[in-house]
Amino acid sequence: MTINSLPARTDAPAGTDPEKKPARRDGRRLLRERAGRTHHAGPLAYILLVVMAVLSIFPLYWTMVAASTDNTRVSQTPPPFLPGPNLFSNLARAWDEAAMGKAMINSTIVAGVIALSTVFFATLAGFAFAKLRFKGRNVLLTLVIGTMMVPPQLGVVPLFMMMSELGWSQQLPAVIFPTLVSAVGVFFMRQYLSEALPDELVEAGRVDGAHSLRIFWSIVLPVARPAMAVIFMITFVHAWNDFFWPFVVLDMTNPTVPVALTQLSAGYVRDQSLIMAGALLGTLPLLAMFIVFGRQIVSGIMAGAVKG
Repeated sequence: MTINSLPARTDAPAGTDPEKKPARRDGRRLLRERAGRTHHAGPLAYILLVVMAVLSIFPLYWTMVAASTDNTRVSQTPPPFLPGPNLFSNLARAWDEAAMGKAMINSTIVAGVIALSTVFFATLAGFAFAKLRFKGRNVLLTLVIGTMMVPPQLGVVPLFMMMSELGWSQQLPAVIFPTLVSAVGVFFMRQYLSEALPDELVEAGRVDGAHSLRIFWSIVLPVARPAMAVIFMITFVHAWNDFFWPFVVLDMTNPTVPVALTQLSAGYVRDQSLIMAGALLGTLPLLAMFIVFGRQIVSGIMAGAVKG
């Protein structure tokens, strides 16, 4: 048999068709081209976005309108839909009558400490539940999740007695220490790190001789930044708006913003415009914080979504 009569050799393994490879490569290239395209939203999507934006902004706009008029005009039918001339005078009255200066300082301290501690402890516990192997991990995680099902109102009486025994009644530590970490934050961070943090990174740190805290500081924290930003924002807003427990444990001499606003509704005749002015004052710091840090938070969320 001559060399020319030998059958042509193919590098394809047995059971495969070499003609399918170009088609498979073309399919992958087509998917990459489609992934790189910019998808334009249709008119219906823009209409829905505009409607949702208007519905979201309208309560804040109505608060500003009600705060800029007097109580008689607010109570009329139909109510006003354009701002009035009394906005700054009502804001000044609400600031003085509700002692909003001290209340905002207290709320900033309370919300800031609670948000920072929740971010730190939730990230630490989320890393332990997501990537560390130890006895009783599933049982502990079940207990943490189970606490989310218990209404906080059930623990008000024993918690108040505990704060009184510690001498913290009517003081800010009574509001801060019971909420230094939340089960929602731990569960959220555990779910995030389970997907965003590869096991190979943790194992590589182990191989290099790093202990758990070193791995947490050098590997986990950079990966968890997007989720940490989300937890900080949600926790800060929740702590700033919390009313029930601060109202129970604090008095009017050392209030947070929601507690201070109750002074504006005292009396037989409630001045709705004054109450709305106080509510607007209490909302402005949250709006300012979101305007300053909103872009970083959204970009962090998008970066975490791309990594996941």
